Amino acid sequence: MSTVTGAKTMNISKEPTNEEIIKQAKANDVKFVRMQFIDIYGIVKNLAIPISQLEKALNNELMLDGSSVKGFQRIEKSDLYFYPDKRTFRILPWRPSEGRVARLVCDIYDPDGKPFPGCPRNNLKRVLALVEKEHGYMMNIGPECEFFLFNKDANGNPTIDPSDVAAYFDVEPLDIGQSVRREIIYTLEEMGFEIEASHHEVAIGQHEIDFKYEDALSAADNIATFRWVTKAVAAKHGMHATFMPKPIFGQNGSGMHCNQSLSKDGKNIFFDASTPDKLSKEMKWYIGGLLKNIRGICAVTNPLVNSYKRLVPGYEAPVYIAWSPGNRSALCRVPDKRGSSTRVELRSPDPAANPYLVAACMLYAGLDGIKNKIEPPSPVNRNIYHLNPKEKAELKVDSLPGTLEEALRELEKSKIAKDALGEHIYTQFLALKWDEWDEYRIQVTAWEESRYLRTY
Repeated sequence: MSTVTGAKTMNISKEPTNEEIIKQAKANDVKFVRMQFIDIYGIVKNLAIPISQLEKALNNELMLDGSSVKGFQRIEKSDLYFYPDKRTFRILPWRPSEGRVARLVCDIYDPDGKPFPGCPRNNLKRVLALVEKEHGYMMNIGPECEFFLFNKDANGNPTIDPSDVAAYFDVEPLDIGQSVRREIIYTLEEMGFEIEASHHEVAIGQHEIDFKYEDALSAADNIATFRWVTKAVAAKHGMHATFMPKPIFGQNGSGMHCNQSLSKDGKNIFFDASTPDKLSKEMKWYIGGLLKNIRGICAVTNPLVNSYKRLVPGYEAPVYIAWSPGNRSALCRVPDKRGSSTRVELRSPDPAANPYLVAACMLYAGLDGIKNKIEPPSPVNRNIYHLNPKEKAELKVDSLPGTLEEALRELEKSKIAKDALGEHIYTQFLALKWDEWDEYRIQVTAWEESRYLRTY
């Protein structure tokens, strides 16, 4: 993997030593290092340190005030430590070529040297290790991340004025954001991403960049980095990139479709050449687990009030709990490829979600299906948006929650979500999201003023 053009690189397929990282930093004129972590909301945070403090950072000696990060620690027990993952050392390509800036993705630890349970990355590592130990499974995720590019106003503030009026797969000059998208891809490639495709999406100002599947932890790291890079590059071009799920009324929202599979002993267990559809019984059970548990984890995969403005019929977002070999109106879709590429695509998550929490919840939901041999209902190969209530009832097609409030009530009942998130994150996530819902609930909106002010 490379870092920046002309930079001297090192082999990062294995964990480098402190000395190798320091040597690379000096060889590339790195002046600052960003110690990157992610909070419960899924927002990237960082501590910037001068290169003189890099050795201390690599020895896990740097601290943060956990009480200042929502959902982390109480003020009377606030000291936490950065534990950098040395394999994630990258030079940020969009920073100056002289006096470069690098980053390290960090786990957060307690002072006693144990992983802090409120760190989403630690929690995903816990879940993955437990699943591998008990079942021998490794999870792979291939995300499809959509986002909008908006213009800024004269004061540099973001607007909801789209950067273009292009449509699905359009090209220049309609797709004005193409040059921004191209620079995002170059930047990601220099940071070690393998990009598979990019294009303009259906809505005006909307884009998608797909990168190659990775193991679940690396995929979550990649999503967090992708969002950071996208916003930084867009800002360079005077635009604002947003992963808000539904920024424009009447237009498609942004999703983060998650293609997922399980492997054991290096083989994809979702593929079975002996069955008519080449899908294994484990894959069917996994889909059964996703469908059974999706309402309970929906507040994690779709965590904002705004998320549920996207999950409505008519805008290509999944609303109904069903699966299909190819039907894009279904919640779970099985793409046509088989062999090592056999996978199930969960279409409900949105790009505002915390990728570490999403991965943990999806894995536990699907694993519940495998453990309990949960058979999914028959696949639905019709346009579910066009089914009437009686037809949906006959096909046993339920709906996703319609609001964040409904999703939180489902989360409160979900043992799968509680086990996947751990006690600390589960409790804090619920508390923070109920606060968010209550704040929204008491607002008086422009719609209410327009609808009621004159009439009543």
